[in-house]
Amino acid sequence: MKQIYYKSTRGNEKLVKSAEAIARGLSEDGGLFVPTSIPKLTASLEELKGMDYKKLAFIIMKEFLTDYDEKDLLESIDKAYDEKFDTPVIAPLVKHGETYFLELYHGPTLAFKDMALSILPYLLKNAVKKLNINKEMVILTATSGDTGKAALEGFANVDGTKIIVFFPQEGVSEIQKRQMLTQSGDNTSVIGIEGNFDDAQNGVKQMLTDDSLIKRLDDNNKMFSSANSINIGRLIPQVVYYFYAYTQLCNKGEIKAGEEINFCVPTGNFGNILAGYYAKKMGLPIKKLICASNENKVLFDFINTGTYDRVRDFVITMSPSMDILISSNLERLLYAISGENTSKIKELMDKLKKDGKYEIDDNMKGELKDFYGGYASEEDTAKAITAVYKTTNYVIDTHTAVSYAVYKKYLVETKDTTKTVIVSTASPYKFTPDVMKSIDAKYIGLNDFKLIKELSKLTKGDIPVGIKDLETRPILHKTVCEKNEMQIQIEKILNI
Repeated sequence: MKQIYYKSTRGNEKLVKSAEAIARGLSEDGGLFVPTSIPKLTASLEELKGMDYKKLAFIIMKEFLTDYDEKDLLESIDKAYDEKFDTPVIAPLVKHGETYFLELYHGPTLAFKDMALSILPYLLKNAVKKLNINKEMVILTATSGDTGKAALEGFANVDGTKIIVFFPQEGVSEIQKRQMLTQSGDNTSVIGIEGNFDDAQNGVKQMLTDDSLIKRLDDNNKMFSSANSINIGRLIPQVVYYFYAYTQLCNKGEIKAGEEINFCVPTGNFGNILAGYYAKKMGLPIKKLICASNENKVLFDFINTGTYDRVRDFVITMSPSMDILISSNLERLLYAISGENTSKIKELMDKLKKDGKYEIDDNMKGELKDFYGGYASEEDTAKAITAVYKTTNYVIDTHTAVSYAVYKKYLVETKDTTKTVIVSTASPYKFTPDVMKSIDAKYIGLNDFKLIKELSKLTKGDIPVGIKDLETRPILHKTVCEKNEMQIQIEKILNI
């Protein structure tokens, strides 16, 4: 098997193996780790059709993690995708009306982040062992709502680690907030910030590359890593479910192996759809990756104009996990479409930091042909929830609704009849106020916990275990800070 190495998007020419890239999270020059080449899949689509999720995960991930022992990788996959998911299928593909939905919310925190964050702790533990690191790993994470809880769930009580999560105090749903604030585990810390997700993400990235802070950590036998999708160990597991959706379509007789399909992905930080791009580069027959934005439509504007401009009003929407103006993972795509020109990427990222915007050249714009950019307004999102429920009795969450609304616009605009999978990223139970009032105005005014019970009645289904007793769990994390006080909180928690 060809050894895959990783390097920074911003010019540090040092090549590292996957274990080091995962352990470090972010390159020392501030760039993101990317594989020096995207491996081609060695198994055929016909062979993949007969595999369950775990087997498929192994076949795909071993192509990227070439320095991991296969036995360790198999063990990690087995522990990650176990009974913590409420279905042995792990990521079911369901059809309602004429639409296919890939349900990625059957893990413990009811969001797609579980798909990667269930395995990241095992990948990191193996990396630490392989690299003979005898330091405490401090997992530093910013969240727009879902990553935080999924990371806390994955790393709680894992020996040799501490996990610290920052989230926008007023920028997540009540259920998301309560999931994080009630998280147990002696090694967990959760801090609300007076700011938005971009503020939290910027603060985390700054600390991960702060030489003096890193040295103080080192002096105290600690080192930083990250559970955000800036960590390549988050991104690689996400490639798997694109292949899995495809094989399910094949097995249901909806397509033949080799036939092209589209994916429509609700995205803010660009990690989820980038995993689809990597799947396409590996050989999965994807025709179009439809990038669905909410009213914070920086990605829509970028795909359609080639200009990325974060200098705009930040909108708090009913799809909070997408309320992002700085899409970190886009840097990895820029690296790919620039012909792996690291000096160009550094120039663009410096412009973004200094001016809040950049423009790519015509050659790079031409390389965006794999993508279609669309966005949904708040009204579009609510109407999508209503339409899907009224026509099929299927309830979707606010992020999936953004994707559905954008897909409907795509159909009108392109007349493309290619079979398309809507990537469903969260359970409707996490965003009940907006979901339920879109279905019927009689639900307006009820609190989140009452609405959870109403949704259970409506769908004739059990309340998911992950939130069943959420209302009565004690609040364990009460710290809130200004966005410029994040490092002070870190120093306090770590006693450095």
